[in-house]
Amino acid sequence: MKILEIIKSKNILPYLGVLIVGILIGWLLIGGSNNEQQETLPTDHSAMDHAEGTTWTCSMHPQIQKDEPGNCPICGMELIPMKQDEDDAEAGQYSVKLSNAAMKIAEVEMSTIEKKAPYKEVYLPGKVMADERNISELTARYPGRIEKLMVNFTGQKVRKGQVLAKIYSPELVTAQRELFEAMKFKETNPGYYNASRNKLKLWDLTEAQIDQIEQSGDVDFYFDVLSPITGTVTMRHVSLGDYVKEGTALFEVVDLSHVWVMFDAYESDIPWIKMRDKIKFSIKSIPGREFNATVTFIDPVINPMSRVAKVRAELDNPKDLLKPEMLADGILKTMLPESGDQIVIPKSAVLWTGKKAVVYVMTNDHNNMFQFTEIELGADAGDYYVVESGLNEGDMVATNGVFKIDAAAQLKGEKSMMNPEGGKVSMGHNHGGSSDEKKPAESGHEGHETGEAKNTMKMDMSIDAHFKKQLTNVYIKHLGLQKAFIATDAKKTREEVPNVKAALDKVDMSLLKGEMHNHWMTGLPKLTRALDKIKSSGEIEAQRLAFADFSDAMYSAIKMFGTSGEIIYYQFCPMARSGDGAYWLSPDKEIKNPYYGDAMLTCGENKEVID
Repeated sequence: MKILEIIKSKNILPYLGVLIVGILIGWLLIGGSNNEQQETLPTDHSAMDHAEGTTWTCSMHPQIQKDEPGNCPICGMELIPMKQDEDDAEAGQYSVKLSNAAMKIAEVEMSTIEKKAPYKEVYLPGKVMADERNISELTARYPGRIEKLMVNFTGQKVRKGQVLAKIYSPELVTAQRELFEAMKFKETNPGYYNASRNKLKLWDLTEAQIDQIEQSGDVDFYFDVLSPITGTVTMRHVSLGDYVKEGTALFEVVDLSHVWVMFDAYESDIPWIKMRDKIKFSIKSIPGREFNATVTFIDPVINPMSRVAKVRAELDNPKDLLKPEMLADGILKTMLPESGDQIVIPKSAVLWTGKKAVVYVMTNDHNNMFQFTEIELGADAGDYYVVESGLNEGDMVATNGVFKIDAAAQLKGEKSMMNPEGGKVSMGHNHGGSSDEKKPAESGHEGHETGEAKNTMKMDMSIDAHFKKQLTNVYIKHLGLQKAFIATDAKKTREEVPNVKAALDKVDMSLLKGEMHNHWMTGLPKLTRALDKIKSSGEIEAQRLAFADFSDAMYSAIKMFGTSGEIIYYQFCPMARSGDGAYWLSPDKEIKNPYYGDAMLTCGENKEVID
């Protein structure tokens, strides 16, 4: 009470109010200044707020990834810290995780690795041949002249013992007269008599013919050439009136009631083929009819030029339906000899990095996380490969969409088929100039993007149908180039290059979005460089090396982007590139090797079917 009375008495209330207002204004000024200072801190020091090892990227060009802050070399925008996926820590080395949406877009499918008996259908091209044991070649046993000819054309049917021709031979006339003289001494000198008869036998006269000569007592001037077997005359080497010498070929007679079918087995298929295996085959000239035969012989030697071994099957041919030189397509269903259950993997799960095979294995928690795994493959088992090492029974592997998983791993800087050493890969481009030369002012981008643009690991994997059609046209045009290599025609290959380049130029890269666009820009220079090398070279071998590079790049593009419903066979020749091997793409399952042409046309094997 006393204090209030003092205040009232001295009338200091106005001064107290002024003091309180001054304190309030001072606080606001100081506080606002501090806040403004915090807001205007230089952004260059923002790296201090991030842990060491932060990756910096561009919101407009997520392929740009650097270890320190700065500006994007493409558009000039300020780099931002890449959001560290929590899954990255879980993934470990050489792993990549896809979101559920990315899994759906990439059409990823999984299979469980299991053990089973390796089983395969071996395709064996071949042709019908005569049984070599049923071929008789008739030759002249004595010199003479063809006086009569009973077989006037090849293909004529004959019976055993049938007369094919009659020969006049002065030497046989002399031999008959010697026999008549020897007959006079048959009792006193039987050796002389027997020698005279044996001389006629050596000239292919039968006992009955010699007995008839003795009984008639007259010299026979014409002697019959008889068929030794029942069959078909497949060769007639003489005509009426021809003079022949001893040893001259006269006729070839073949018994076609039992024939061989000789199949070509590639090196990789030989381990699957066993004696007594059953082969089903069809004949192109007899559509709708299926034949069955049994393997009776496997050639122990491989042809050094064609790189195939002959496999023989035999069957009866009572109606002469099968004719020599008919082409056959055989299928042999078999298992590896003396093999039990083994680990196998679908072929669609395997990516090839030259001499290595790669698969993506899902981790045990099945959370869309895939591990890059190199494996060692064994025998080719049809739609499967036998796995020698690298996988265990029960592992989950990606069997569809594998190439797109690999693309995601490459973007992340992990080890991948396209980037086997791992590490960040710069994929920026500016369509015609060095990205370093583009100035920030030229980028045309102003301000910062929304939060959606900052998601650096999003990847649009959908492919425009028009782009697929354009890429398919490049593949189709390249088949003309391939035919020129099969024909070993260096001039023709140069003429075909412009057709392929024209199709390549019509591919509209603007139809691709996001990282798919960047992948095309990475592969396009490889295609054009290979075509330029083929065009500029006059040596077929140098052209073929460039064609191998073109085929590798084309395979990567087709696997990444797909085609408009084409069924493509990915084929391999182990002899090309000086023994390192080379691949090519073909619309046909039948091997026609562009790296050797006629020299080794059928050398190779089908590695994969792309559809």
